Amino acid sequence: MDERQLRSLERKIDELIELCDQLDRENRELKADAQNWRSEREQLIEKTDTARAKVEAMIQRLRTLEKDS
Repeated sequence: MDERQLRSLERKIDELIELCDQLDRENRELKADAQNWRSEREQLIEKTDTARAKVEAMIQRLRTLEKDS
């Protein structure tokens, strides 16, 4: 392998290393984003469940008041 081919191969290897580093960073960012979305989803589900329970309790109280009237 001559010097020119060797330099070309080294450059390609360096580019692959940089690409791997970039993909690794992006992968870590995406995993963090996914975790944040899961956490936000869980919080929204909890809020929805709480709101649903409150509405159901209000409806039950209204029905009780209606029957008592």
